[in-house]
Amino acid sequence: MLSYTCVVEGKVTGGNFQSWVQSMAQQLGLTGWVRNIADQKAEILIQGNAEKFAAFREHLKTEAPIVDKKSITCGSLDHDKTYDVFEIRG
Repeated sequence: MLSYTCVVEGKVTGGNFQSWVQSMAQQLGLTGWVRNIADQKAEILIQGNAEKFAAFREHLKTEAPIVDKKSITCGSLDHDKTYDVFEIRG
C-alpha cells in the first residue's frame, strides 16, 4: 500500500473542505484521513495506488472548495499503519 501526504494552504476551515476530501477519496477507493493542522492549513494522508492518488491530486487542485488557495504540496512517504477507511480528524 502506497502512502501520500498533501498539505493544503488556504481557507480550508469549516466542514466543506474536509467533507469534500472524504467524499472524493471514497469515490476513488482511497483510504486515510484529513485534518486541520493550523490556521488555514490542512493535512491529508492518502493510501492507495499511484493512479488513484494522481486522480485525487488533480481533483484537489481543480475542484476542492478552497477559498484563497495559496499552495498544495504533495509527496509520497513511508507510513507503517494501514487504514481501512477514509476519516475526518478534527
